[in-house]
Amino acid sequence: MRLMRFPALILFLLLISQVAQAQLERATRSSMYVNFGRTGANLREFNLMLQDKGLTPMRKSYSNFGFGYQTRFNDFILGLEVLQSSGPASNFNGYEIDYRSTRFLLNVGFSFTEEGPFQLIHYMAIGSGSLNFQMLRESDANSIDAFLQQPQQGFILRDGNIQKSSLNMTGFLTEIGFHTSYDFPIPGRDESLEILARFGYAFSPFEDSWNLNGINFGAAQAGAFFRVGAGITLPDHNFFYRDASIGAHLIYGLNFTTPDALNSNLEENGLQPFSGRPNNIGLKILGFNRNKLYGVDFYNLGLSGQANETMNHNLNSVRIYGNAGLILFDLRNIEVGVLGGLGYGNLRYTLYSPNKPDFPSLFEQPDFDGYVRSAGLMGKPELMVTYALPTNRGNFYDIIFGVHAGYELPLTPYNFLGLPMFKYMANPYLQFTLGIRP
Repeated sequence: MRLMRFPALILFLLLISQVAQAQLERATRSSMYVNFGRTGANLREFNLMLQDKGLTPMRKSYSNFGFGYQTRFNDFILGLEVLQSSGPASNFNGYEIDYRSTRFLLNVGFSFTEEGPFQLIHYMAIGSGSLNFQMLRESDANSIDAFLQQPQQGFILRDGNIQKSSLNMTGFLTEIGFHTSYDFPIPGRDESLEILARFGYAFSPFEDSWNLNGINFGAAQAGAFFRVGAGITLPDHNFFYRDASIGAHLIYGLNFTTPDALNSNLEENGLQPFSGRPNNIGLKILGFNRNKLYGVDFYNLGLSGQANETMNHNLNSVRIYGNAGLILFDLRNIEVGVLGGLGYGNLRYTLYSPNKPDFPSLFEQPDFDGYVRSAGLMGKPELMVTYALPTNRGNFYDIIFGVHAGYELPLTPYNFLGLPMFKYMANPYLQFTLGIRP
């Protein structure tokens, strides 16, 4: 059941407003962090099917990688987190069985400790996500034409297909847990290094969610977890007003590129080309310390459509950048700055059948779908202009409106079985952002 396509920014801002008004004294802290860990999970229905066939069940845990943002207003905590999870791969008769999930969560919490180097926080999170379960073998194709003529190499099942767009996230996910951290000074810097741990339980509360072809995979979005990580934090006592902060921003972007080379091959093989330009939805974490900028971008570009009478297809690229730069101009609430980014980008073309049988028939005859993939390094220069809108007398946070323009440049070759995709990955872009900054 689709309860949300994307967690509501309006709810997030209302929560911040109420928390800020409830506080009489100003004490703020903003942080960004990464974490790694594992979650216990048992894909019970799928494992029972494997046992009925005399096969070994899949292992009962999956790994997590997350990036998060957190801001503290006195004892109240607000934040967000993007989690990518990967299941343990299993091999069967030349096929690899694997699953991946993505979650976007908004966090609300309360600190048991006073503002200081040590923090112990209890939090609750709500959000939505996506799930990808697949059973694939290596493709025999040695060219893009051979792949397009015979793409079948297994099956790919998706709920909340973010290969089309990040707005396709679905379901209702919750998480309850504890966040504990300790700050270590960074020599020569006002920021501190934060070492953290998070533990708790993730829920997928609705039983009819995450059903794929007759089997429930809800356990892939749930379970007890333990994660450790590190990040950058800005303790309030180190700064004066406007000296430094870290903000979180939602991105909507326009990438001025089209997959012309791929479209030509699609048409030559009797498939429909992609039309239009890829949508660009993502998250930007941007911090500053006096006139220096730093941060991280995550965004997801997608094109999708019908390939022929029996197949659909999509072209997807995920970009992750680490950014650094300078503020060139700062007058009242307007800032102009430049950034340089270095990061990772992948590119994936999937050709799949929307009409597949249910399990166990699908497991016994799995050849319906296929994909080709490429990945490498990306770089970009960027110009930004932002406007900060104060929200209350205490000025606990600003709402930030931003425009970012730049050019993405692949630093390594991108190709699909010999088909160059460099021109598609190299493109100018324009992004509009809306966020908060303490």
